[in-house]
Amino acid sequence: MDFFEVAHTQRSIRHFKPDPVPEDILWKLLDTAIRAPSSANIQSWIWLVIRDEGKRKAIAQTLRARADASGNLERMRERAAKEQDPTNRRIFRGAAEFMADVSNAPVFIIPCLYGANTPAANQRTLGGGSSIFGAVQNLMLAARAEGLGTVFTGFQSGIEDYLRAEFHLPEGAVPTCFIPVGYPDGQRFGPTTRKPIDTVTYWDDWGAAKKRA
Repeated sequence: MDFFEVAHTQRSIRHFKPDPVPEDILWKLLDTAIRAPSSANIQSWIWLVIRDEGKRKAIAQTLRARADASGNLERMRERAAKEQDPTNRRIFRGAAEFMADVSNAPVFIIPCLYGANTPAANQRTLGGGSSIFGAVQNLMLAARAEGLGTVFTGFQSGIEDYLRAEFHLPEGAVPTCFIPVGYPDGQRFGPTTRKPIDTVTYWDDWGAAKKRA
C-alpha cells in the first residue's frame, strides 16, 4: 500500500476475527517498529507478544474484574449514554465493550521501556514514553499495511501488577501501552475524520493561520 493511504486510513479496530496472525507477519511488524528513532539511540524497548489463548483470556478476565471493581467500565458506559455527538458516543460505547472482553484479539503486544535513562529518568512520564511511542506508531502503521487492525490502549496500567507477576517482568521494565492485533471483523479502515489541517496549523507565529492552498 502507498504510505499516505496507510496513514490516512488507519483507525482503531476493536472487533477481531479469530484467525491467527502468521508469525512471519508479526516479526515484520516488530522489525518495522524498531526502525523508529529513540533518545540517544538507546533503543530501550522490549516487545512482549502474547498469543497463547489461555493467557489472553486470563488477561481479559483480570482486566474486566479490575474495571468492574474500580467503576471504570460503568463510567465509560454512562459517558457513552450521555454523549450527544454520535461519533463520540460510538467511540465510548466501543471502548467499553472492548474493555469488557479483549480476548477476541488473537494477539496482544505490550511495548515495555527497559533500561531507558533519557530523555527522562522517570520512564513513566511522557518524556520517558517519547522513547517508545514512535516505535508503537510504526508498529500500528505496519499492521494497517498488512490489513491488520490495532487499537492503542492504556489497559496495562490497571493490571500492571498482574502482568508483572504472570509474565515475569523485571523491576526496571515499564509496560507503556497495550496493543491488541488481529484481522478486523465487521469494522472497516478509514478514511478517518479529523479537524481541517488549516484550523490547527500556525505559520511563523502563534495564531498566524492561513488557508491551505
